[in-house]
Amino acid sequence: MSDTSEHIVIVGAGAAGLMAARELARGGKQVTILEARDRCGGRIHPLPASEFGYPADAGAEFVHGEAPVTRGLAREAGLTVRTIGGAQWSFDGTDFSRENPRDLHDARLHAAVKDLADDLTVADFLRQHFGGPDDARLRHAVERMVEGYDAADPERASTLALRDEWMNDGHAMQARIDGGYGGLIDFLETGCRKSGVAIHFGAVVTAIEESDGKLAIRSAGGAAQSCDRVVLTVPLPLLREITLPATARAKAAAADDIGFGSVIKILLRFARPWWRERRAEFSDMLFLLSDETIPVWWTRQPDRHPVLTGWLGGPRTAELSHLDPQGLIDAGISSLAAIFRIPRQEIARELMVAAAPNWAHDPFARGAYSWATLRTRAAQERLARADGPVLFSGEALYRGRDMGTVEAALASGAETAGLILRG
Repeated sequence: MSDTSEHIVIVGAGAAGLMAARELARGGKQVTILEARDRCGGRIHPLPASEFGYPADAGAEFVHGEAPVTRGLAREAGLTVRTIGGAQWSFDGTDFSRENPRDLHDARLHAAVKDLADDLTVADFLRQHFGGPDDARLRHAVERMVEGYDAADPERASTLALRDEWMNDGHAMQARIDGGYGGLIDFLETGCRKSGVAIHFGAVVTAIEESDGKLAIRSAGGAAQSCDRVVLTVPLPLLREITLPATARAKAAAADDIGFGSVIKILLRFARPWWRERRAEFSDMLFLLSDETIPVWWTRQPDRHPVLTGWLGGPRTAELSHLDPQGLIDAGISSLAAIFRIPRQEIARELMVAAAPNWAHDPFARGAYSWATLRTRAAQERLARADGPVLFSGEALYRGRDMGTVEAALASGAETAGLILRG
């Protein structure tokens, strides 16, 4: 039987925190969530449908690959996960071309990475195996994937951790939840409340203190919460800002061996889909890649909303760290103007609504999601242990190939709850 007198505090009401809270409450635990924001969801943040014509995602948007936990939860919530398709185009500074996901270089890349026995950083792997002038295109493609898709630094990112992604064309199957991830968060929040979970917003946790086998959770401007265990589900950079008991502090230090990347996302809603009108072959365009300041764009394909979403991830986000949201929007418009060779004023005239979330500037995120370094697996093993009253959970601690995704956050939250319930 579960000990119903045990009180567990979860810090963070993102996907991992809500999932852990729901499972723990269902298992008979008394659960309290302390959330710094005024909403649930964390790095899942739907924007008002009145602005973009649908609940656009300022944060997480795609369901990558099989994602069994996400899809199972969506079925439970009565939400539809819709597989998306469309063409991927590239602009090389002169011409547009439709990209082949398996170009001539793939066989060589796959052979080299398949036979890799000792891990290397991606940069070292490319220098050792594809360092010649004839391999410039391949190096560029790999670096663009690592920086853009994984938000990682090639000089630190683990090649072995990315091997499955490369061998299987990344998370080849892409999908979206109809109505966005917000519906999943609403479902989890409702389930938590129905199971008796208390959720407190505006609770910025500053310290966790341990005395006589009990914990006290201190929040800025609030009364201390007493509990038996605490589960920290905050993004990795925020662990450094919370004072922890000595044993938990030693474990948290392992987080420095896990990469954490930044993302800038620029959403532009136009009066009409001018890119399809200018080029008929873009009627089914999903992704558009280039080497402009904002290098990745995607559409709402197969939906026909006249919205383009720009994306910049990884170390290059630092180059735009000085810009405010309007500056980022201007950078996005300038990138589109350069790609399509039309005056930026012409694009600006069509713009109706814009948003530019820079997750590195978000005080309760300090970045977007995690990625693996050469030392990450050992760090995850250490952090995920339930060997004390302070536990850690979240997308950065998931040891499968979905690390860094909503799937990873949900799975990690469920795993942490399972560890506690099993004693």
